[in-house]
Amino acid sequence: MSATLFTAVARTTVPRTALRRFLALDAVVSTGNGLAYVAFSGPLGRLLGVGQGVLLGLGVFMLLYGSAVGLLASRRQPPVFPVRIVIEGNYAWAALSLVALVLWFEPTTAGAVWITAQALVVGSFALFQQLALRADSGRQ
Repeated sequence: MSATLFTAVARTTVPRTALRRFLALDAVVSTGNGLAYVAFSGPLGRLLGVGQGVLLGLGVFMLLYGSAVGLLASRRQPPVFPVRIVIEGNYAWAALSLVALVLWFEPTTAGAVWITAQALVVGSFALFQQLALRADSGRQ
């Protein structure tokens, strides 16, 4: 991935600022999805073809996860180990989403599109967070 694309997406050439921005965006998206899953687990479950209980559980998890990532993003210098856990967790989430799509879920067309799209978004968060962390570690 080119440095130009990375800095354009981050809108900064300062790696630590980019890392904090990518963490904050992850937190906002995760928390927003979590709220939607908790508040509308029934209708969303029917739309996506995923069980209401599954969405409710995922929603609660995402609210907790989003809060933790938001806390990391708020730190002037996010600690490396927890950031690595977020990155690895995002990669795992993206991979497991695709595995669940094939092996466990029987989603509607909207659900298949949504699961694939969110896996790509979460995988992208992981990649950009990893690049920013690597660039920040190289500057210290």
